[in-house]
Formats: sequence, C-alpha cells, structure tokens
Amino acid sequence: MLITIEGIDGTGKSTLVRNLSEMLNDMDPVITREPGSTWIGEQVRRGIAEEIDPIAEALLFTADHAAHIRDVIRPALSAEKVVISDRYSDSRYAYQSVTLDTILPDALGWLEAAHRGWTIVPDRTYLLTIPVDEAMARLSDDRDNTEHFEKADILSRVQKNYLMLAERDPERFVIVDAMLEKEKIGKFVADSIRQFVKR
Repeated sequence: MLITIEGIDGTGKSTLVRNLSEMLNDMDPVITREPGSTWIGEQVRRGIAEEIDPIAEALLFTADHAAHIRDVIRPALSAEKVVISDRYSDSRYAYQSVTLDTILPDALGWLEAAHRGWTIVPDRTYLLTIPVDEAMARLSDDRDNTEHFEKADILSRVQKNYLMLAERDPERFVIVDAMLEKEKIGKFVADSIRQFVKR
C-alpha cells in the first residue's frame, strides 16, 4: 500500500512523516521521499539550487520519480509493505505546472502525460493545507536561504493546484489542517492509515 504526504513548503510534511515513522513503528513501514531517495534526487536538489531551466528541472524530477519507483516503491509493495512517501507525483503536478505555465500551453496535461502508463498512483494521499502567509513565516524561521519555489505567489498557486487535484480525486485525498498541533495531526493521520490498511 502506497501512502503519500503532500502540501506546500512550510506545512510540516517532513515532521509528520518522522512522527508517523515512530507512531506506526509496529507496522514496519518503508519511509521514503521525493526527491532524494535515489542518486538522481540529489541532482534534482542541485538543479533546484542552481535554478536550471524549468523543463530540465521537471524532467529531472520525473527521472527521479522513475528511479524511486523502480528502486524503492515496487520492491516494497511487492514485499507487501506499507510505503509512506514524503512527496510524490502530485508534488510535480502542483509545483511544476506553475513553473511551466508560461512555457507550455497545458503544463499539467504535459506532466500527467509524461507519467501516464508507468507511474504508480497512491492508494491514499494526505494533503496538508495552511494559509500561505503562515507557511512563509514558518519557512523564514526554519532556514536562512529559501528555494525559488518558496515565494508567496508561487505557493498560493501551488496550493490551489493541490486542492484542484484533491477535488478531482476525492476518494484518494484526505485534506488535513496543518494549523493544528503536530501531535494532533500525527495521531489523526496515523489512526487513519491504520484504519485504511485494515480495510
């Protein structure tokens, strides 16, 4: 079973995933992330830092996704493990469709077509949502240098994209208020995953 955690920067996704690793320890989940679980992921992070061409960046993300599926996701699912990924394909659709919208006439369609036929659709996606100004405040508190995605206007459009994806696939998405205390968020998501796995 593939569970993904999504949301704009500053929502607390990585904190949630760390908490889930502890709270669901008895289930022995495979905890992973995009980008970064493969050597290509490290190149993606370098590309983000250097602000490379948006199409090159999107293709690097997609290459990392393909390697992630082959090296981590498929083996874990074949072993009947619960996989929890901090970001996955929906991050690409939400973020890259913003960075590509002045380059391609249908950026989201292009990105979805690039994944069609080989990606694995998550069984359940938890989407953390938060007011963009709060996300920006958290980001400024957490780090000195921000990435080019971490601007209020971009994050606002990205969150709208996420909500559009959730509206399009309500059976898969669970929207979570990231303004709640992290302990409450962790308990809610952990309990929800347990119930979903049992079903």
